[in-house]
Amino acid sequence: MELKDEIAACRLCADRFAATATHHGPRPVVWFDGPPRILIASQAPGARVHAAQTPFWDRSGDRLRDWLGTPNEVFYDRSRVAIVPMAFCFPGYDAAGSDLPPPRICAATWRQPVMDALGHVPLTLLIGGYAQSWHLGGKAGVTARVAAWRDHAPRVFCLPHPSWRNTAWLTRNPWFEADVLPVLRARVQEVLTT
Repeated sequence: MELKDEIAACRLCADRFAATATHHGPRPVVWFDGPPRILIASQAPGARVHAAQTPFWDRSGDRLRDWLGTPNEVFYDRSRVAIVPMAFCFPGYDAAGSDLPPPRICAATWRQPVMDALGHVPLTLLIGGYAQSWHLGGKAGVTARVAAWRDHAPRVFCLPHPSWRNTAWLTRNPWFEADVLPVLRARVQEVLTT
């Protein structure tokens, strides 16, 4: 069985998801194929992505595609862009309606095999704290990692989550849109055209 098929068939978290406020079953969203030009390492699918089975098929995705300067047909071309979250399934909501964190067992089981299968990727985007911690180690916060973008560029860029809940973060940190996004967009175009 191919790795993608193994992940798609994964049911490790069935009991965990059944116990959430959403009482849903696992539906891994697997979005990679061959050696990509860009790896988007994110957190976990949300409810809309869970339903659509397409990563970033929500307002967060609209914002992320705008940040990258990529149209849908490029963003969703699995031969060029791999989207590999820290958990392949929607973790669900707690009783208060808040997002649950990605279950650690998913990354412990699948992350390294996927990274090995992808091989060398010219550009990796680490979205949010979970992906940044796994890939970079350490305990720095998202703002500190995003602000230190020059430390890892041009191969790696740390990004805040593009969720509309982070609009206040973007307002407090105007340097992100002014300084980081132009360099990121240029790098995205460079790796997609070489």
